[in-house]
Amino acid sequence: MRSKFLTLLFIVLAIFGTTVRAEPVLKPFISGSYQQLLTSNAGKPFVLAVWSITCPSCIKDMAVLSAVHKAHPEVKIVMLSTDDIAESTEAQKILANNHLAELENWIYAEENTQKLQFDIDPTWYGELPRTYFFDKTGQRDGVSGVLSKEDYETRIGKILK
Repeated sequence: MRSKFLTLLFIVLAIFGTTVRAEPVLKPFISGSYQQLLTSNAGKPFVLAVWSITCPSCIKDMAVLSAVHKAHPEVKIVMLSTDDIAESTEAQKILANNHLAELENWIYAEENTQKLQFDIDPTWYGELPRTYFFDKTGQRDGVSGVLSKEDYETRIGKILK
């Protein structure tokens, strides 16, 4: 009897487990978080994709980022929402809908967003989407605007060299 119950339980979990999406964990991005991000990825190529829930181009870019992630699981992609942490629920929904929940996800959690922006890149004026490609030496290339899958492929090829 116990064996049948366990079998039934595993079947139910398998059915529901395939339909439930993971809820993205959004880390609070505050002063010092950018340096933490660089330190934790030192010596490894990675991509930092900066976006917002109010940016239609950013939302459009999500499908491409998802495809790039599937094509290059060896390349770490970090997502950073420039929205206030109060918008976490909406940001989580967008990330989950675009199959980006399992990535490392951050969201602004400080009132002085201009300081956070300056910490990331003093030459960046806030245009979105903004994508940074870091090679293993920590050199970065920042690009504003929507990128095609081919653009990502080319830039990822460069950071993997």
